[in-house]
Amino acid sequence: MTSWLRTYGSVPLCLVLSSVVVAVCAEASRPGDSVCWSASISSCTECLRRGPQCAWCFEEGFLDGAGVGQRCDLPLNLLRRGCRLEFIEQPEVKVEVNATISSTQVSPQDISITLRPGSEASFIVAVNQLERYPVDLYYLVDVSASMQENLDQLKTVGVALSHRMTEHSSDLRLGFGSFVDKPVSPYINVHPSKINNPCSDYEVRCRPAHGFHHVLSVTGNITEFTRVIKHQRISGNMDTPEGGLDAMLQAVVCQREVGWRPEAKRLLLLMTDQPSHLALDSRLAGIVTPHDGLCHMENNIYTDSTRMDHPSMGQLSDKLLENHIYSIFAVEKQQYQWYEELVGLLPGSYLGKLGLFQAPNLIELVVDAYKRLLSEVAVSVSVEDRAVSRYWVSVSPLCPDGSTAKNQSCSGVQPNQTVYFNITVGLRSCPDAGEDEDVTVVVRPVGYNESTVVRVRSRCRCSCGPTGRCRDDSQSPCSETPERTDHALNRDSDRDSDSDCRADGSDADCSGRGVCECGRCVCEQSRLGTVYGKYCQMDDFSCPYEEGLLCGGRGVCASGECVCGDGWTGDSCGCPVSTATCQSTNGLLCSGRGKCVCGKCVCDDPQHSGNFCEQCPICHSTCQSYWKCVDCHLSHGLTQEEAGHCNQTCAPLVGYIDDVSGPAGEMWSQCVYISNDSCRYRFQTSLASGRTQLHISTRPECASSSRLVGTFLSVCALTVLCGLVVVAVSRLILQKRGWTAGGAAEDGGYHPTGKDLSFIPTTNEKTVTYRRDRPPDHPVEMHIQVPKMPFNDPWQC
Repeated sequence: MTSWLRTYGSVPLCLVLSSVVVAVCAEASRPGDSVCWSASISSCTECLRRGPQCAWCFEEGFLDGAGVGQRCDLPLNLLRRGCRLEFIEQPEVKVEVNATISSTQVSPQDISITLRPGSEASFIVAVNQLERYPVDLYYLVDVSASMQENLDQLKTVGVALSHRMTEHSSDLRLGFGSFVDKPVSPYINVHPSKINNPCSDYEVRCRPAHGFHHVLSVTGNITEFTRVIKHQRISGNMDTPEGGLDAMLQAVVCQREVGWRPEAKRLLLLMTDQPSHLALDSRLAGIVTPHDGLCHMENNIYTDSTRMDHPSMGQLSDKLLENHIYSIFAVEKQQYQWYEELVGLLPGSYLGKLGLFQAPNLIELVVDAYKRLLSEVAVSVSVEDRAVSRYWVSVSPLCPDGSTAKNQSCSGVQPNQTVYFNITVGLRSCPDAGEDEDVTVVVRPVGYNESTVVRVRSRCRCSCGPTGRCRDDSQSPCSETPERTDHALNRDSDRDSDSDCRADGSDADCSGRGVCECGRCVCEQSRLGTVYGKYCQMDDFSCPYEEGLLCGGRGVCASGECVCGDGWTGDSCGCPVSTATCQSTNGLLCSGRGKCVCGKCVCDDPQHSGNFCEQCPICHSTCQSYWKCVDCHLSHGLTQEEAGHCNQTCAPLVGYIDDVSGPAGEMWSQCVYISNDSCRYRFQTSLASGRTQLHISTRPECASSSRLVGTFLSVCALTVLCGLVVVAVSRLILQKRGWTAGGAAEDGGYHPTGKDLSFIPTTNEKTVTYRRDRPPDHPVEMHIQVPKMPFNDPWQC
């Protein structure tokens, strides 16, 4: 026996057993603290009915003085409040799979489940499609007069069908039975001359009407099957509907008479050209007894046809499932619509429409129906009638192609493929009496001769350990053990009662928060929480608050201290146990420079700062402090063999890399060192893990001498060119001003004022006027005429 145990309130559990292809899953809800507790709860049984997540503490002295309802809570809360684990009543949801029973098609075949009110459990049933099955095919034929031609076609079907089915079956066997209708009025003519020969008016010898006649048990002798068909005669009745469903149920349940093999796929072929009677139709004949679903055969004749009603569709469906039988309906096209609605109510059924009942058509119908029925895999889950209202079941299939079917079945399943059904069984409530009960649930794959039996046991009562004492309201404060009662009788009740309810040094009974009854404190109820203790000296609300919540909403208050939930710690449960919030991007805790305290980094060195101690402005700002170290490594050629010579002048963690010009990472700072030969060496610095690290680039950035000379000459040439441009622009400006002055004199409109100016009016004659200003009444002017002179003559004064 393989067993798994699961307790509500813990993490969800899902286990898969590959050897027997079974999975057990149960979901645990995490409701609020108020889901279980209620002031109206007075017993352990009432507590368990609150939900599968609730538990009861039956430890003596637990929350002394508090209301009995305080014993009902989530298991984790009870533990935090001081109840020991062995005193917690919480029936487990348990699933046991019997892996000792081997099977080839359906597994597992035996499961035991323990449920409590409101709980559920899931398991997986695997259905494996085999490649070739032995097949039992039973023909159930309507032999009323209208079927004469169709009956003749069956005479050649046996051999041809046997050859055709060898492609799909390892062993085919055929059987035969006939039906007409119930042999009572008004279904048949009850005139004495018509009872034995319904066809006497037509001078034809017919067989009497009958509800069901089993003619030939399933056999591999195809010759015998053909011989029996040839000897069949028709019969007759009065109304149109036939008794096909009545005969069908007898062919299903009379397994010994029909000869159904346990290992074979069972096919029941119903052939008719008319609709069938349904339940309650027999009232026309005065038959009101419901069908009992049992076999009533004597000498291969259905004996209770005239005593019991036609079976209901639900009854026929159950019997088909129970006996693992597929049903095939071969009807004429006029009746197709009527049977189409009926087939939808029968699992594992196939409807074929035949224009004519000819042998080739019948063969194709049987072969197609067989392949179609086997390719569709479905299960039916049944619960005992007495408990069906208290349980619920859900089915979710997983098909071989990976899809999840919505109609609880998988189509297109091929041989050697497996379909998995995830089945969940839940218990709504306990019986009215509140007692434990055992219920059987059967999972039947449609058409398979194997099934899974699930035995469900409901846990509705509390055991409360070996003593069976649950410490609920059944024990009043004054009903104690004999030892305590005898002791109380030997004391003065008034004085001793007061002392029993008063703590040492206290002048108030029950700390002023309760009343003393029978020498015990019964604590008052507070809207803030629970008051408890031998002297009502404790409560569950006098604890630190954080963000307006008691214990930050992450724990419970017990004896004035917060008992934190998983993953939290601190006086008010405000500090996470996990250090994930202190994890820096480089994977180190606080970048390797501090400790994680209450979910935050506290840096070891005050120079460091930031959420992860990743910042150090002082450390990374003085690149010059590393120049001596870089110069030492440069003087030794930047080789690992010579690097040891610089250990005295710089940190030992020095590395050489080709290029450090890219963007620096979070923990690296970029620096530059200029050597004596004017080359620039880039390097990086870091204080990761609390140690200085340097990465020096082995690719210097140096400028050549020829490049310097070229730069100098270029600068000089540019300076000269700029000077020439300035001079040229200045001369152009002066010339422009001169031309403007000359034009004004030639027009005679120029009269100089202020200082005397000289000007040249023409190229041949020049006049110079000199004027000196004197007081306003005595001006003096002097005019000088310069005669025309040759161009090359010099000026004379």
